[in-house]
Amino acid sequence: MDVISKGMPTFMELLQELGSKPYISPIPRSFQLTLFDGITPILDHNLDLADFKNLDSSPFRCRTIDQIYYLWKLAGGDLTAVLKSAGLIKISPSISKISKFVIDHGDVYGLQRDVNTLFDDASYKLSLKELENRFNDMPIEILHPLLEGGDPEFDKRQEELDKMIERQPLAVREHDFEYQFHRLILFERLLSSYPYQKQRLYTEARKDIPPLYRAYIWAALLDVSGNVNDVYNRIDKDNTTPTVIRQIEVDIPRCHQYDELLSSPEGHRKMKNVLKAWIASHSNLVYWQGLDSLCAPFVYLNFNNEALAYASLTAFIPKYLNNFFLKDNSLIINEYLVVFSHAIAFHHPDLSNRLETIGFIPDLYAIPWFLTVFAHVFPLNKIFHLWDMLLLGSSSFPLCIGVAILTQLKPLLLKADFNECILLFSELPEIDIERCIRDSIDIFVTTPRSCTYREHASDITNYPINNDLDMDPFPFSDLKSERCPRISANDIVELNDLKAPTASLKTSKLLLIDIRSLDEYMKAALPSSINISYEKAFDNQDRIIDNRLQHLLDQHRSLVKVVIGNKNHKQTVDFTNNLITNNYTRVCLLHKGIDVFKTTGMLYVPTPSDLP
Repeated sequence: MDVISKGMPTFMELLQELGSKPYISPIPRSFQLTLFDGITPILDHNLDLADFKNLDSSPFRCRTIDQIYYLWKLAGGDLTAVLKSAGLIKISPSISKISKFVIDHGDVYGLQRDVNTLFDDASYKLSLKELENRFNDMPIEILHPLLEGGDPEFDKRQEELDKMIERQPLAVREHDFEYQFHRLILFERLLSSYPYQKQRLYTEARKDIPPLYRAYIWAALLDVSGNVNDVYNRIDKDNTTPTVIRQIEVDIPRCHQYDELLSSPEGHRKMKNVLKAWIASHSNLVYWQGLDSLCAPFVYLNFNNEALAYASLTAFIPKYLNNFFLKDNSLIINEYLVVFSHAIAFHHPDLSNRLETIGFIPDLYAIPWFLTVFAHVFPLNKIFHLWDMLLLGSSSFPLCIGVAILTQLKPLLLKADFNECILLFSELPEIDIERCIRDSIDIFVTTPRSCTYREHASDITNYPINNDLDMDPFPFSDLKSERCPRISANDIVELNDLKAPTASLKTSKLLLIDIRSLDEYMKAALPSSINISYEKAFDNQDRIIDNRLQHLLDQHRSLVKVVIGNKNHKQTVDFTNNLITNNYTRVCLLHKGIDVFKTTGMLYVPTPSDLP
């Protein structure tokens, strides 16, 4: 080595100097450098110098066996067809796949296991000719992309191609060879550079996630870190009460058993291990039915990596199900369901009115939804796509998914009575998962952050306790008496840009309805707010009789309607409830009333010209 740069040998000179000497890494293979070791083949395999020289001539040299097999299938490879033609798979008559009898407890007898699913050490060489032809047609920039400092012209062309295919349905994108190959290599680089490229990883995951790397990407999105294998191996998994073990053994054989992996004895064993590890490491929490459904997607994706499945589950539950698995979780679940009811009324007041009229409350159908984050509702293939987007959102995103599901069922629910609703949710109709994802994103974006506030949410720290303009805990009895969500003063300031001197309805995202008396309004009010008399707004049957209020609501239907009151909170609640009864969307009330703005300097004194 030479300290002067000009005297240092080039890479090619080093290759000539070293010749064919094998390279032996001083780092043991068992030592885990990062969470995602093994994703890039150079990290996982010590390549000889000769292999480095041949990287350009053979594209398979720099791909893992998992990547090659995944891409082989995308290129048209059909393993079942190949093995059938080789005589390695034999088709059994359908009658042999029917059990002899099933007892009341659900135990099946006389069902012969398909021998094709059993281990067979026979080997068969697959042809990679078609895959090699696909590789040869690709430019070198796709095979070896640069995250930074790449060719601007190529990056621009690739971005245009990606935008074209991103308009296609997700199912089409996941089977497009060139697009998936590009995404595969891109995420390989992003994961290898994690956490340096964490923000870029989030940005790309918003588009879609390649199935091959879903397990690793989920772990990154959940901020899993550290030596997960060491943590998992240190847990005493046998320190579980017999009662819990029996419950787990009852639940697992009923959990996603249509899948060959999860229904296999090995799948049962792995899921049981992960559940026992979670229970043993969370002594303050208990096992509730539904935890097995939560565990299933992580075990499936990390079938050969129980430690990462456990770590992902452990990171997932506090974020989206904080305190749901307490021994007494009634307060947490009740709060969640009331906030969900508010979200329904916020986006679909007509549906909220109908369900309330027939007494079909969320307690009757939504608890399995949220306790399992829909893992008990949808099959695995839909859960993967749904959670791909869920993991990019906050703890309130499951509420948006719930509203999105009801959006698809709305035409049926508006016509159904109580018994028909019970039947409908006992056998949930087919849900378009891509539409559900799009709708949930729209709902999430159009709902002010504070409108989904929950005292027991994991991200409660996002609301500074000492900041009077933000949300803070309030009695559950008040929450339950209201039909609409509350909005914080901070959200009003942000959405209406109250710090600007020229706030008006033309640029506002909110319709501020001040229902205080005219005398109170003339002393201090928010800019762009409109005074409506509470006493003159509705008749005895809660119908709107104030023509000015009717005109404002009809003219600004797309705006979030914020009702501002004073210390008489009952008037504010009654006013918002009446607006919902009249089927007006996006209704909410100001948390803590107008008094919260008194020390901010944002209030102004209206003049007679401000009145109609």
